[in-house]
Amino acid sequence: MITVFEVANIRCGGCANTITKALKEGGFEEVSVDLSCEPRKVTADILDEAQSAHFKAILRSLGYPLNGEEEGVMDNAALKLKSFVSCAVGKFSADDETKK
Repeated sequence: MITVFEVANIRCGGCANTITKALKEGGFEEVSVDLSCEPRKVTADILDEAQSAHFKAILRSLGYPLNGEEEGVMDNAALKLKSFVSCAVGKFSADDETKK
């Protein structure tokens, strides 16, 4: 079933590139990131609760928790820092792909 998640810390195409690549590597085939709205939305084909948990864990590991997830101040700061790194990696990956 196609499911839409509101995700925090997504700022640009670099973020979208990192998220899309990581989710596809994690086994999700139908993935899209909508940068045209706030909060940002990530859409994927989710079959069950286990797959949903895996999806959320991948996003969180990159620094992109779902909107509304409760975090402490330190956890929130750590997630934002991770998202900055993931964003930069996504920008460099996109640049590398265009050079090929």
